[in-house]
Amino acid sequence: MSTRAKRVFLASQGVSMADSVTVSAHAKINLFLRVLSRESTGFHGIETLLCLVDLADELTVQRIPQGGEVELDVEGGDTGPAEDNLAVRAARQMLEATGARFGVRIHLKKNIPIRAGLGGGSSDAAATLHAVNALADGAVPRHELLQLAAKLGSDIPFLASGAPMALAWNRGERMFRVAAPPPGPTLLAVPPVGISTAEAYEALRQFQPDPLPRGSVIFDAEAMASWGGIGRLGGNDFEPVVRAKEPRVLELFERVAGTGPLLVRMSGSGSAIVAIYRSDADLANAVSTIGHRDQTLIQTTTRSSAAPGPVAGEAPNV
Repeated sequence: MSTRAKRVFLASQGVSMADSVTVSAHAKINLFLRVLSRESTGFHGIETLLCLVDLADELTVQRIPQGGEVELDVEGGDTGPAEDNLAVRAARQMLEATGARFGVRIHLKKNIPIRAGLGGGSSDAAATLHAVNALADGAVPRHELLQLAAKLGSDIPFLASGAPMALAWNRGERMFRVAAPPPGPTLLAVPPVGISTAEAYEALRQFQPDPLPRGSVIFDAEAMASWGGIGRLGGNDFEPVVRAKEPRVLELFERVAGTGPLLVRMSGSGSAIVAIYRSDADLANAVSTIGHRDQTLIQTTTRSSAAPGPVAGEAPNV
């Protein structure tokens, strides 16, 4: 029985379906990132290989009677004004697309570091799109949901797609799904400094006012079948400028690289450093070698399968 049919059946029996869903919003890492030529609008296209990791924020989205209203409660981090929050913007877009027949209250538990290049805000938005759509009985088809995702930000189409790994171009709306290698033990090393995307692009413009004209990377399925192969594909164009701007990023990058990972990258526009290891033992040894000092070290793993979708919960008291 479909979700919609089940709701109709239960309603006919005087029983209400759950009006609350919980969904995990997984962090992403950039396994390589190239900034392409600047457009007339000032926007830079990118080419990047994206991958999900197990680290995730947790969102519970509840239906409320006030049509079109969005409430936000955040636990575990300062995400700034609610009006600027990507999850709030995603909820409003989805409510508008479904006719604003109800409103939602979002409880967001932050586990992904903020301003670290790990896509926490973008993943929250992608998860919210799916959660609100689930509360609306899947009223918005998948292709339209992905179009809404593309309007919100560059990483959101990938994070909304369900793919564990994909090549992405332009603003992230062009994607090619890639089979992910087996889950790899992963270290996320976050220095005590945040980097905004705008700051990173400005530093890149100062460092290299006219990006070199380059075509897309040649797809090499064999290279992308292993973490060592991916590690040899290329780096992150933001790495040299962010490391020059923030010595703490450079110092942490060098310490992580010295622990012998298969791959080490700065993720996105920074500041998190990502390293993937051969084994859990190698990862544990790396954490011991690096030490905790003033940075945050998070042990996780890459994903080789899609993240689970929204799970229904008990109806809230509203």
